[in-house]
Amino acid sequence: MIQTIRKAWGIPELRKKIIFTLIILLIFRIGNAITVPYVNVTLLGQYLHQMSTTVLGLYNVMSGGAFAQATVFALSIQPYINASIIIQLLTIAIPALERLARDGGEEGKRKIQSITRYTTIGIAVLQGFGYFMLMKNYDLLSVSDPTIWNALVIIVSFVAGSSFVMWLGEQITEFGIGNGISIILFAGILSRVPTMVSNLIAFGQEESINWLWDLLLIVGVVALFIFIVFINDSERRIPVQYAKRQVGRKMYGGQSSTLPMKVNMSGVLPVIFAQSIASLPATIAAFMKAPEEGTFWYSFLQLIDTKSILYMIVYFMMIIGFSYFYSTIQFNPVEIANNLKKQGGFIPGFRPGKPTVDFIKKVLNKVTLFGAIYLGIVAICPLILGKIVGNPNLAIGGTSVIIVVGVALETVQALESQMLMRQYKGFLE
Repeated sequence: MIQTIRKAWGIPELRKKIIFTLIILLIFRIGNAITVPYVNVTLLGQYLHQMSTTVLGLYNVMSGGAFAQATVFALSIQPYINASIIIQLLTIAIPALERLARDGGEEGKRKIQSITRYTTIGIAVLQGFGYFMLMKNYDLLSVSDPTIWNALVIIVSFVAGSSFVMWLGEQITEFGIGNGISIILFAGILSRVPTMVSNLIAFGQEESINWLWDLLLIVGVVALFIFIVFINDSERRIPVQYAKRQVGRKMYGGQSSTLPMKVNMSGVLPVIFAQSIASLPATIAAFMKAPEEGTFWYSFLQLIDTKSILYMIVYFMMIIGFSYFYSTIQFNPVEIANNLKKQGGFIPGFRPGKPTVDFIKKVLNKVTLFGAIYLGIVAICPLILGKIVGNPNLAIGGTSVIIVVGVALETVQALESQMLMRQYKGFLE
């Protein structure tokens, strides 16, 4: 990775793109330090620290800690991610959007992108209003009796900040290196690493944890990184043979190729979705008054708490379910089989048509199951470790590690592809 960045820095055009990306990230970090007016940041930070295992804790990590400080970029790119997922699902459910995405070409992509932007603003308004109501109900504002003007300033600041972050991500995608939204998400999570490390050290000192536990934790994190990198690059390659055909005096085809299926086809989306839904009861319970011990509601909340065994089981099963859902969206065996048939290709040992579709479905189900179990293990391990050592702050560590490693590998691949393209361009010139 370091060697790739060093080579890319030696190319003037890529150096400009890297510098541009770094400048955008600097603007993002500056925005994360500008707080919104009328908010008591100290009380808000203490409150969200108590809710670190809920969805609000996930939002705080994704925003790089800006959510707990009520900065201009507190909502970060969460509205854009939610909007992208919603539009992606609607593209399958609504035939008009499906035709626009499939047959619209570049114009169709621009229209869908425009719809996604408007949806992002709508979701940002809802999240900004909900965030304001949370701070108002729990007396986390610096004004005792907030007016409509106070509410308007806070909500508009959150919406404007989220829209600006979306624009920054698009600028990186167009003029910088890699996917801008992913890189901003990567930068936000990475900025939380010093805080996470200091919290772990402080927790170890408070609980008098042996240095051996710290060593095992470091070894576990390194092993988790290696495991994620290995799975991220793993794929199942189905051999494909193309029949020979003669066009005029020339003979085409007769070549061998492969149909790759990535083990982790859906990325980290199943984990984010599963965690948001599985922790929703605990999040709602955190907004309500705590029940007394010995009551039914106290026992019920303990049962669905994010540190409970039931939560871990439901969380794991949801990850598997969403993994299958996203693999079905992204990989259509019928369409793949039809494209192979049109191009004169076939899978050795299987006739074109339904036998090929059945074989691709069988392989897809096996690969998806392995990828889903991998995501579940990575997401559950920090939960189990946090339960053993008694530190709930490890609850979303697996999600963060998957995102950081995935985006880093994706950005390095983008650099390598651009360097390769410029080598070909220089050769042709």
